[in-house]
Amino acid sequence: MSLPQILTPSIQKAIQALFDVTVDKIEFQTTRKEFEGDITMVIFPLLKVIKSNPAELGNKIGNYLVENVSEVARFNVVSGFLNIVISDSYYVNFFNGIKDQKQFGFVAPNPAEKAVMVEYSSPNTNKPLHLGHVRNNLLGYSVAEILKASGKKVYKTQIINDRGIHICKSMLAWEKFGNGETPETSGLKGDKLVGKYYVEFDKAYKNEINGLIETGKTEEEAKKQAPIIIEAQDMLKKWEAGDEKVIALWKKMNEWVYEGFATTYTNLGVNFDKYYYESNTYLLGKDVVQVGLDKGVFEKDPDGSVWIDLTDEGLDRKIVLRSDGTAVYMTQDIGTAIQRVKDMPDVGGMVYTVGNEQDYHFKVLFLILKKLGFDWASSLYHLSYGMVDLPSGKMKSREGTVVDADDLMQDMTDTAKQISEDLGKLDSYSDEEKAKLYKTIGLGALKYYILKVDPKKRILFNPEESVDFAGNTGPFIQYTYARIQSIIRKADFDFSNKIEIEELHEKEKELVKQIELFPEVIQNAAQNHSPALIANYTYDLVKEYNSFYQSVHILGEVDLTKKIFRVQLSQKVAEVINSAFQLLGIEVPERM
Repeated sequence: MSLPQILTPSIQKAIQALFDVTVDKIEFQTTRKEFEGDITMVIFPLLKVIKSNPAELGNKIGNYLVENVSEVARFNVVSGFLNIVISDSYYVNFFNGIKDQKQFGFVAPNPAEKAVMVEYSSPNTNKPLHLGHVRNNLLGYSVAEILKASGKKVYKTQIINDRGIHICKSMLAWEKFGNGETPETSGLKGDKLVGKYYVEFDKAYKNEINGLIETGKTEEEAKKQAPIIIEAQDMLKKWEAGDEKVIALWKKMNEWVYEGFATTYTNLGVNFDKYYYESNTYLLGKDVVQVGLDKGVFEKDPDGSVWIDLTDEGLDRKIVLRSDGTAVYMTQDIGTAIQRVKDMPDVGGMVYTVGNEQDYHFKVLFLILKKLGFDWASSLYHLSYGMVDLPSGKMKSREGTVVDADDLMQDMTDTAKQISEDLGKLDSYSDEEKAKLYKTIGLGALKYYILKVDPKKRILFNPEESVDFAGNTGPFIQYTYARIQSIIRKADFDFSNKIEIEELHEKEKELVKQIELFPEVIQNAAQNHSPALIANYTYDLVKEYNSFYQSVHILGEVDLTKKIFRVQLSQKVAEVINSAFQLLGIEVPERM
């Protein structure tokens, strides 16, 4: 039980005994650092029902707690706040209770609860994954892991955008300029090869546009009349008509891309339980339109197009079916959501990891599904996130100015290698151990830098800043973990037994208090879909540990009981770091 859970009934009993008043809720907050105390009760709300001044009220409740609650050692009252000091024995008992819990804070799934599906990545098959995809994947994967740790059953999924004009652009450019080039003959990953021809298409298209403008066409006319875009549009029509030659080329080039994606996902450390493909889902939802018309949710315009009017909800009219009977993205997303619940009946909610430029789209989607009568629609969540910028500016896929995900991961590994070699502490490592460590540090730096930021905020990504061994960075936390592993290896005595210690050092108590917060942080991170809460908690824990490390002797402590307790405490900190980083998809090294 947490401190609020322990103290609330006792405080309610105190108020009943002292003032003959029943209160349903007690408000707590963290004690401010300038005052003594481990937890603070807010007195002001009680003044509405108890005629007293804050100081008198606080002192009466505080005295009652000291006399009647073994966990309360002493108290002080500041203005309308009762600062409560908890006994050392409470923290010792708490620590002994969680010492051997290997995944302290994690909750087993409740079989009676509905599962959650988390969608992330969802790339186009016309280019390799880039820095923007990296943030998407890291967020989606981490939120899925956090939801699991909070007690949810989770399915990880993505919908691959494998059709449309953008795909045909790469296909057409390869036909025109590729000379039969393959990943094997070129030495390029399949996704990079296809992305190369997406850029080639754009170059050719721009040249044709400029040529047409020189003949007197307007830019708008040139964009529509350029022969290469007309050919791409014709290829898309052939694909939709099932043309065997186009379909064969589409399958071949997509397979190249999927193999490339798989390598990137493995290196990034993310995975999926189920895949959906737009080529299989783009017709979904058309049947639902008729259902919506029958229910009066949708309305048909004179030209035959179908719309939903959301002006009463502060939105606008949204088309769900064109006049020629073809579906729009909204229709597809409606159908895909319904299909997912059909595929997995235990799914009761979904999390869509998509950039904030789609905020409006998801407001409309969720509202439509609610109006169609799906009860699970109230459990849909758009994990909206800000874009990732570089010091050099925005990225543009069609111009080939993106930061490729594979190159980024390699650069991070190389940067970690350079810094580690400069520090010169790896003489005893084999080349294989060094390579693994460089990757662990480099990817840890990348992931932590991105995940420590609130998802809604835009990020300016600075690779050099992220691989810093000081401050709020992944390597700093990894180094602390490795330092603790060194302490554990050097502890040549049995420190596994339960220890009875009567008085805690101030730094020991603060460290136990920080560990105690971890389960609540996991639940908060799950409710807010925010890995940043896990990341910044871990940084706070590591800062607290380093303060402890600098303030007390651990292996040099002469009192064996204290020595054993401090090694146990260190080990628990390391386990929590490991668990927290596991939720962020980050590995921790045994040595650094």
